[in-house]
Amino acid sequence: MSKLQVLVVDDEWNMRNLLRIYLTKEGFEVKEASSGHEALSMIEKHTIDLVVLDVMMPDMDGWQVCKEIRKQDNVAILMLTARSETKDKVYGLGIGADDYLTKPFEPEELIARVFSLIRRSVITQSSAQQEQVMDFPDFRILPDAREVYIHNQLVEFTPKEFDLIIALAGNQHRAYSREDLVNLIWGYDYDGDYRSVDTHVKNIREKLQKAGLSYSPIQTVWGVGYKFNAAGAVHDKK
Repeated sequence: MSKLQVLVVDDEWNMRNLLRIYLTKEGFEVKEASSGHEALSMIEKHTIDLVVLDVMMPDMDGWQVCKEIRKQDNVAILMLTARSETKDKVYGLGIGADDYLTKPFEPEELIARVFSLIRRSVITQSSAQQEQVMDFPDFRILPDAREVYIHNQLVEFTPKEFDLIIALAGNQHRAYSREDLVNLIWGYDYDGDYRSVDTHVKNIREKLQKAGLSYSPIQTVWGVGYKFNAAGAVHDKK
């Protein structure tokens, strides 16, 4: 199973351990870095969905790390610091951070912010991705317009169905559990049945089939959940 990956960057082992416990409990795969240089190296080597980045580090502070990350990656960044001044928050957001959490914090707030950032990143993609048309055999997705075409005919989907398609199509061949998809699309505080994902997938498949698509791009991964896999997929600029 391919889990969502969070990189925790903090020079204090106790804080890294605490964050690892919180995030692992929620189903994330957690990687750790004790310095800015180590964090940058790990981002180059691994596919990271979100970085939890401490500001106050000795060798390279979080501001510098954030700037360096933004030179090479659009990964979501949550700054973590004991400094609560508004000017620090404004500065962090200005150099590319996506959110800012002040220590001490409640675990529930941390997890809610993490899911919110990942959901925003996965569903909307980067601005560059949003400028693209996602083309698959007999199947086209226009992210900006929130439209899906089968054989050049528009197929209507509900907002949640479209979000589910985008989340899966934007991360092809990656298997998501039902819990992952619920947290990404319905939100961390959703208290309904995870099987609602199955209902939405069934509706999507039926609409695609009714529109004339000869295959199902959303595949079941037994014991895990779902993934998107359309052979020969390409991306073309509008």
